[in-house]
Amino acid sequence: MTDQVNTARSVERIITGQAVMDGAGVKINRVLTQTLQRRLDPFLMLDNFGSDQANDYIAGFPSHPHRGFETVTYMIEGRMRHKDSAGNEGLLTNGGVQWMTAGRGVIHSEMPEQEDGVMEGFQLWLNLPAKDKMRDPWYRDFNGEDVPVFETAAGAKVKVIAGRSHGVDGAVQREVTEPLYIDVNLPAGASFSQQLPEGHNAFIFTYRGSVTVDGKAVASGRMAILANTKGTDGVIVTADEASRFILIAGQPLNEPIAQYGPFVMNTQAEIFAAVEDFRAGKLGEEAQA
Repeated sequence: MTDQVNTARSVERIITGQAVMDGAGVKINRVLTQTLQRRLDPFLMLDNFGSDQANDYIAGFPSHPHRGFETVTYMIEGRMRHKDSAGNEGLLTNGGVQWMTAGRGVIHSEMPEQEDGVMEGFQLWLNLPAKDKMRDPWYRDFNGEDVPVFETAAGAKVKVIAGRSHGVDGAVQREVTEPLYIDVNLPAGASFSQQLPEGHNAFIFTYRGSVTVDGKAVASGRMAILANTKGTDGVIVTADEASRFILIAGQPLNEPIAQYGPFVMNTQAEIFAAVEDFRAGKLGEEAQA
């Protein structure tokens, strides 16, 4: 089955990420920042990390709390061990994905399990609807071989982390936000099409080579926000050279967003409650794997 696109979306704007330090001193390219949360609802943040210099990542992300949203960590290359406050732990390796629903609260750490070589990947923050923000925490690890992959007739190799592409269901499905998260490896000159529901917010991030969307080049390290034009049914991406990009889309929640660091709720009162629960040691119940 193919995702034929009749009227493709255009590029609304190109975004250059911000170089930031996070965790205990990890160098990150923050592509989706807080100023874009409304425009790209239900997505709250996208970080791209990648370096072959151990000093850029070795400090990792010691124990820290989350409440009210989901984190999706996609490891392209490298080894990262995660642990949570309930004693659960796992190892993310090349091509692996961890999907964590923080819900009412979890405290976890993500620490590199390597002292040299390349570490590269993404972390996406996906908002939860108000009705689910205080649900039980949950997570699941997927090894690289657990994430569905298919190849198109044009030679595009597509990894389906969430949602559905060309009839292939991803590793994770979500009913309310309906996220699509795919990683596309596209040969030079080839094109890839993906259907997108009208009204869903969507963007691509190129991390190898350069691609073109509706006549606009999206170079490596750049994000293209796709226009929500009425009557469009998807996106068509063409590789200017051998390229890799992620395509992410989702149904906006259209709910208030109140954020204080690792807590994302709907009101300031809920944020105050989260901070108080954390200080009182009440945030960090076990996540069910």
